[in-house]
Amino acid sequence: MIAVPLTSPNLFRCAPTTSTTAIEPEGERCGISPIDEPTIATAPFQPLDPSIVNDTIPTFFIGRNSEGFWVARDARGKIGGIFLFENSARSFARRNSEPAGCAMIFPLERFELDLENSGNPLVGHLRSLVHFATRRRQSMASLIGKMTEAVKRRSKHRPRSP
Repeated sequence: MIAVPLTSPNLFRCAPTTSTTAIEPEGERCGISPIDEPTIATAPFQPLDPSIVNDTIPTFFIGRNSEGFWVARDARGKIGGIFLFENSARSFARRNSEPAGCAMIFPLERFELDLENSGNPLVGHLRSLVHFATRRRQSMASLIGKMTEAVKRRSKHRPRSP
């Protein structure tokens, strides 16, 4: 795996001030941040610097979006998809660059798919379920917190039995 800082203006027209991208042809990788880490806004996709990845090699960005789903997007902006699993995103990239294969770029920042989803069609339905579950979880956490405070207040004012 090769780590490349994306601070050069040649890489992105609107490059973030600090970021790092890992470029990997195929193989095992690590370093994607867990789903509960905060989302970091990134610059729009722009053509890659030819000194980083040759223009003739199909290249895919693979990473997570703000909801934690996996995203695979062609660097040229022709195709992309949203997936439940990293392996599915990698398979999508390989399948759409056959027979030669592709380079895969794993940005550390989260990014959103700016194309029509050609990936898992169920992700759209899961999004609404995730939002619903998140709202319910927040409501339940608030209710439990209020109940805990009420029990604490009540136990402070209750006389102890002998």
